[in-house]
Amino acid sequence: MAETRRRLRSSTVVLGGMGVIAAALTSCGSDPDRRCVDRDSYTYEGYKVIADKNCNSGSGSSSSYGKSGKRKTGSSDAAWYYDADIDDGRADYGTFSRSEAVDRGGFGCSGSGSSGG
Repeated sequence: MAETRRRLRSSTVVLGGMGVIAAALTSCGSDPDRRCVDRDSYTYEGYKVIADKNCNSGSGSSSSYGKSGKRKTGSSDAAWYYDADIDDGRADYGTFSRSEAVDRGGFGCSGSGSSGG
């Protein structure tokens, strides 16, 4: 009977320890908070937050220009803005660099960001 209790305790410790490790690893893999903003709309209040569909084409800045290099009519210079403070539809104090936002991240994430951001 004593052997059974001892095994139960040690397996509980192992499983609990694995949970802590799993939580630490997954916290680094999660995406930072991001908002799609118009880079050309900056005021002292921050960047204007726009619809996410404007940023979903990958590199936001290239999507607002035509083949000739001229700006498309009615388009915005959309880009993802990470870890920003949001107030009244404006985003400020963030970064356009995803890797920098990840480096600011949670437990165990120091220096783990990718260089392509």
